This record gives sequence, C-alpha cells and structure tokens, in this order.
Amino acid sequence: MQGKQYDFNKNWKFYLGDLEDGASNELDDLNWRPLNVPHDWSVEFSFDENKGEGCTGYLLGGIGWYRKSFIMSEETKENITYICFDGIYNNAEIYVNGEMVGDHPYGYAPIYYDISKYLKSPGEKNIISVKVDHSHYADSRWYTGSGIYRKVDLVVVDKLHIPIWGTFITADEINEESARVNMKVTVENRYNEDKDFSISTKIISPSGKEIINSCQSQNIKANEEQYIEQSFKVDNPKLWDINSPLMYTAVTAIRSHGNLIQEYKTPFGIRSIEFDSNKGFYLNGRRVPIKGVCLHHDGGLVGAAVPAGVWRRRLKKLKEAGCNAIRSAHNPCSEEFLNLCDEMGFLLQVEFYDEWDNPKDKRLNMEEKGKDYITSGHAEHFQQWAEKDLKATMLRDRNHPCVFQWSIGNEIEWTYPKNKEATGYFGAEANGNYFWELPPYNREKIRDNYYKLPKEKYEIGDTARKLADWTREMDTTRPVIANCILPSASYESGYADVLDVVGYSYRQVVYDYGHKYYPEKPIMSTESVGQWQEWKQVIEREFVAGMFIWTGIDYMGEANNQWPNKGLSCGMIDFAGFDKHSFHMMKTLWQDEPHVYLTSQNIEESIYEIDESKEVVDKDKDGWKKRLWAWHNMNRHWNYDNEKQIVVEVYSNCPMVELLLNGKSMGKKYLKDFEDRIYKWVVPFNKGTITARGSMNGEIVIDEIVTSGKPAGILLTIDKKQLIADGTDVVHVVAQLVDKDDIPVYNKEKEIKFNVKGECRVLGVDNGASSNVQDYQATTITTNKGRCLLILQSTEVKGNIEVTAESCDFKSETFKISVVE
Repeated sequence: MQGKQYDFNKNWKFYLGDLEDGASNELDDLNWRPLNVPHDWSVEFSFDENKGEGCTGYLLGGIGWYRKSFIMSEETKENITYICFDGIYNNAEIYVNGEMVGDHPYGYAPIYYDISKYLKSPGEKNIISVKVDHSHYADSRWYTGSGIYRKVDLVVVDKLHIPIWGTFITADEINEESARVNMKVTVENRYNEDKDFSISTKIISPSGKEIINSCQSQNIKANEEQYIEQSFKVDNPKLWDINSPLMYTAVTAIRSHGNLIQEYKTPFGIRSIEFDSNKGFYLNGRRVPIKGVCLHHDGGLVGAAVPAGVWRRRLKKLKEAGCNAIRSAHNPCSEEFLNLCDEMGFLLQVEFYDEWDNPKDKRLNMEEKGKDYITSGHAEHFQQWAEKDLKATMLRDRNHPCVFQWSIGNEIEWTYPKNKEATGYFGAEANGNYFWELPPYNREKIRDNYYKLPKEKYEIGDTARKLADWTREMDTTRPVIANCILPSASYESGYADVLDVVGYSYRQVVYDYGHKYYPEKPIMSTESVGQWQEWKQVIEREFVAGMFIWTGIDYMGEANNQWPNKGLSCGMIDFAGFDKHSFHMMKTLWQDEPHVYLTSQNIEESIYEIDESKEVVDKDKDGWKKRLWAWHNMNRHWNYDNEKQIVVEVYSNCPMVELLLNGKSMGKKYLKDFEDRIYKWVVPFNKGTITARGSMNGEIVIDEIVTSGKPAGILLTIDKKQLIADGTDVVHVVAQLVDKDDIPVYNKEKEIKFNVKGECRVLGVDNGASSNVQDYQATTITTNKGRCLLILQSTEVKGNIEVTAESCDFKSETFKISVVE
C-alpha cells in the first residue's frame, strides 16, 4: 500500500458526446449514465460496416466525459493526494474542480498526477472530470477501445513519502545457498524543512514468513528527493520460475519521531535471466526455449476493459498448450495483466510502441500512402511524449519478475523508407519475397545503399538509440529488444547496434545469416506463424532463443475491407476463448505429456488428394513448409454423407497412433513417417465413433468424435460455481448444442437466448467467429460450431444467479451460481 490507497473505480458518471462545460462543477450531470470503471464505450456500439474501419474492428470511437464526486477526510488535509490512471484511451484531459490537471495522449501508458492543490477543504465535495477524445477512431492497426478502460487509484500520503512506483528491486549473485536482493527506494520530502526519519524494510518469504528486518536512520533536505539503496542476503532463495512462480514481498516503512507515516509493499521475485548468442535463453541457470505468443489487449466481447477473470481463463488455456511467454503486442499491458503473469508463471515482453517518428497507414498495413483525421495516430505525439511514457511504464513494471525483455518497437522499419530501399528485396531482382528468400544483396551493399540514400528527417538508428538509452537509464537487468521486419537492414542502419537481442518478424530464413554475420547478437523470433515449420526452425538452432506466435488469441482489428470479418482469426484460441486446431498442434510441440487431437474433412474440400499408393498427400507438395497464419480447413465433427472419402488428421506427439472407426482399426501409423507432423488417414465415412489412440512410454491417450443427430438440447457449463461480490469477478457460461443422446452437435447452428436472473451484470455474448458482427451487448446469439459464450459479472450484492439458455425448440437446465462476500 502506498500511504492510503483508495479504489477509485466505482460510482462514476458517463456522458457520450462533447460538452463545452464538461469539467464545470456547476454542470448538471443528474441524467448522466452511472457506471464503474474500467469502461470501454466502443464495444457497446454495433459493428458498423459503413462508418467503421476494419483496422479497428468496425467499432466507432467519439468523445466521452467521465465525472466522479468524492469527499476528502480531515486526516488528509496536510497530505499529498495523487490520482493514478493505469490507462485511458486516449487523448485524455483530467480536471479537478474545473481546473485542468494535465493531459495525456497515449492510451497505453500509466500516468499519475498530484491533485492536492486542486482539492477543496475536507468535508466538501470535489469533482474529478475526464474528457476522452477518441474521435480519431481509426488511429491504430487493431482494436483499441475508448474510455477509462483500466483501473484508477487515489493515493494519499504524508508530505514525507515514497512516491508512486518509488521502489526498484533486483536480485543477483543467485545460487542455491543464497541471493543478494538490492533495493532502491525513492523518498520525497515536500515539507519546507529538513526531516529526520527512519526507513525499515521487512522481506516476507513466499510462505509468509518474515526473513529479514532492516532499519536505518536518514535525513532529507526540504523539498528534495533522495534515493536510498539497501542490500539484503536471502538464504536458500525460492526462485520465481515458469513452473513455480514464487513471490516475495518487501514491506518498507517510513517513520518520523517514532510514528509510522507510510507502509509501502513491493511484491518481487528472485530469478536470473540470460541470453547467450550461441545457446539461447537461460532462466535460473537452465536453458529454456521461449514458447511464446503475441497478444493484443482486447478480450473479445468485453473489448479493452478486460476483467482479470477473463484474462485468467485465457492465460490458463495458453498454459495448457505449453505457452511460457507473452509479448504485449504492440503496447504496454495493464497492471492486472502483469500481476497475472507473475502469479501464473509467464515470461512477459513489454513492448512500448508500434509507431515512432513516422506514422503507419492504418488502412493500408505497411503501405504508407496517406492519412486523414480519423487515422491520425500516436506518431503525432511521439516526439513530446515518448520518453515520459516509456519511463512511466518501466517504473510501474520493473519490479515484476515476469518481465524479461523491454521491446522498444514493432516493425518500425517500414516507416523509414531507406530501410526498405536498401535491402534489395523490393526491386526487380527479388519482388519483395522477404519471407522465404535470403537477402538479395550482401551486407556491404545493403550498408552502402543505406548510407548513400538521402538523410531522412528522423533516422531510425538515432531514434532507436534514444529509446534504448532511456530504457537502460531505468533498468539494465533486462535486455532491450525490438521486433525487426527487415533485420538485414536493421543490422546496418544502427538500429540493431543498440539492441541486446535482435527480434525477427517472420524471418526464419535469415536465422543462419544473422548468426553467421553478427555472431555477438542473440536472436529470437518475436513474431512467427503458429505452424510446425516455424518451431522446427527454432529447435534445430540452439542459438535461436525461441519464438512468439502471431497470435495466441484472435483479436479485433487489422481487417480492412474484410467485412463481416471484424478481426484476424490467426490465433490458437478464438475470440470467445475456445481452442482451435492450431492450439492442439502447438500443444503437441510444446508439451511433454502425450496428447492426441482428431479432425476430419471431405477429401475434395481439403488441402489433400489421394496418390497412386492410396496415401494422403498434400496437393501443394511441401506446402506445409510455407503455410502462414490461417490453419487449413478441418472439422471437429464426424457428420458426412455415407461412403464419402474423408481425410482424418490427428495432431499428436505420440510416436504411434492407431485410428479406429466403430472399433475397427483403420491402421497404425508412426510420427516419423510424417514430415509435417500430422498423422493422416483417408477412410470411407460411416456414422458412429471415430477414435484416435496414441501411445507414449506405455501411456495410452485417446481422442474420439461421435456422429451427432440434429440439435435437441443445450448443455450449459460454467468455469466457477461461486462469484465474489466485489463488482469485478466474472463467470463464463458456455452453451453447447447437443442431440437427443447428449452428444455435442458441432455442425449445426441455432439462435440461443440466455435468461439471467439475480444480482449480476451481463457483460455480453459471443460465438468465437471472426465473422460474428452481432452486438456483443446482448443476451441472444447464433452459435458457431454449435456453441456460444455468455459472461456475467458480479455486483456488490450477495445472492444467487440463475441462468438458462433456450432456442425456439428446446431449453437447457437451470444453472445456479452463488454470489458471496
């Protein structure tokens, strides 16, 4: 706790539209909408094919005002009061009692303000007003949301205090016997006189035991800031790790004349990280391949205001697949997300920017042809705000043990034309085939080309150096990285010079090139497609530290001219959090436990054909080697016309799999015989049960699909039976169509209506399909693959919730969920 920290998320009022007097205390806001934040107003709109833009998911923005009344107590009269916003999207103006406190254009960085001088006397009503201008609603290449979409805190401290984000903890000299914990504490004296004080720190172990208690006396000058460094030896340290994410807590107290005036808690982890240019990545002294995914910040039907429970469900699913790392593409994530990564054992790359000096064309991805009012993005504010936003993000994030990389940018090279022109990829000699071809020019020619071209207003190497220097000013314990789409140019432009690790974006073809010519620089893939061929390239090269798949979860946006598709469905998990075929393929690659997963398709609708030996072969010979984002069209059902030739695919890490149809063996096959790591059979369809039986080290694992009849009922499942009455907890309700025998129906769709009774908020519905443009804020939806999702959120009232689902023909049983304190 930083002094007295107040949850400032409840009892706001909201008005959608612009007002000249929106910040005035005299404004009548009686008819404004009451709500709690975090709040995203864009996700409440209908998808709009005409006014909306595919780059931001066909959902509009606009201007909105938020207001909150509050009264300060007498005890806060002589103290300092801060207001801290974890994220407002975007172009925010903050007012207290009609006076402007500050503005903040960047929607992803946290920010805080000292509002002490704007407050009225204790006992009198104060009003905080926030104007959010997202009228540039196509200012990004993905869905952003609009509003105060992350949490808000009010913090009250003595004039002698540790400010917000005022501690920094690192650990080194780590071994089994001990570790050294280093702590840097910022203390601020806002009094007009010097102050004597004592500062003490207790270290609490993961088991809750106090293991260290240190105290020292200090003096600080009037109106000055002081940095106090402490160092502690921790015996037999419990390390934070992806498989055992153990956390310590430092409790720092400031006392003056024996009186406690502030207690500040800092959770932290003890762990070591290292990138080796020949051996890859090491966590706590052991080599760990990075099995990562990129994630945008939206949570499907909840938009950008994502409750922690929604993220928890999604991250738990990714963990099941063996994922151990997240890239916050392409911007800082919320503090809640960081806390979950700490708790659940995910490494996290914090990425700062998608644009630097020059804009990206939001409608024409990577073809910078122009812009207009609605597409004006953060590049317009970069010169003024880049340093402040980067450092604020790092101050908030740098105590989190999950954070293992700072990324200064994503695919920035496109916006500096010299990079593209220097590579040789885009002339007549190469025709832009940078995905699969080695650089057409050698290093010397690329360098020559780059420096012969006219100097640009902003040079990529210069800006990269500024960002890297600011990053290292805040933290030198984690490497600086960037996602480079044209590394052959980045190595020669000065960009890669300032990076500790060079990230490659879809550039597996230059792994060996990069390692050969720049052997001192560790490399990894910071953006890859979720296919076997990408992982194969990594595991065959010890010097490649790992990869981040684009993407872990489907996301809204980047869907220009693709209506009704509102986003990209290249994720391992869909918009509603349901796993997809690629999820199971990656699980067979990333997990050691045996796994089998069965899919099927009509041969004529598949990517396959039958060769002369009656074997299933790819129509595009060796096509698997160059497959990109979309998984090929396969079904998770066993419903076809009798005697039709059906391709059965099985994704498995078992060395042998047997396929059975209604108990009859269709043959055993061996993984070593499938270069693409996909087991394949062709069988004539007969209804019944298709079964895949895998064997690994004596353990048998089975997956099967049963032919279903027509839909005759709805099966409801929930991920928890009890909610906490805190106004934030959520429950996911999944409705699955079933036939008369309760067999899941995956190949027929029905409109389903959810009926909800009791104290809760209906956050919305979704079916997971990228083509679903039904309103999220509803209780009725058409299924996709026979299923759909409802998310409910608790209020602050105890009681019971009852949920049923119905179609025009049938109804589910009633589910009861209790809401407790």
